[in-house]
Amino acid sequence: MNYVDGYVLAVPNANRKAYLDLAIRAAQIFKDHGALQVVECWGDDVPPGKLTSFPMAVQCRDDESVVFSWIVWPSKAARDTGMKAAMEDPRMSFDANGMPFDGKRMIFGGFQIIVQA
Repeated sequence: MNYVDGYVLAVPNANRKAYLDLAIRAAQIFKDHGALQVVECWGDDVPPGKLTSFPMAVQCRDDESVVFSWIVWPSKAARDTGMKAAMEDPRMSFDANGMPFDGKRMIFGGFQIIVQA
């Protein structure tokens, strides 16, 4: 069964184009290293919560939007190999000062698919 890397982050609305450019570039690198699919979603209807929520999880500010994304891999082994290769790919070298979001507020993890309909 496929394996999924998921992540959620807050991106300043003023950086939407810069984030899109970065996401397109990174998606190609992940696919070159075995990812089956890369999906990037810009928050459109992401309500704040009282106890938990996507905005709370990434400390989203008023001038930011939540981005919800995932990468589908053929398997966990393929993900482990592909992610390592992608992170070592020279095309993946991004200037941390030029990043269009605060990476310290990004949450991420790997997930085994238990239902796929």
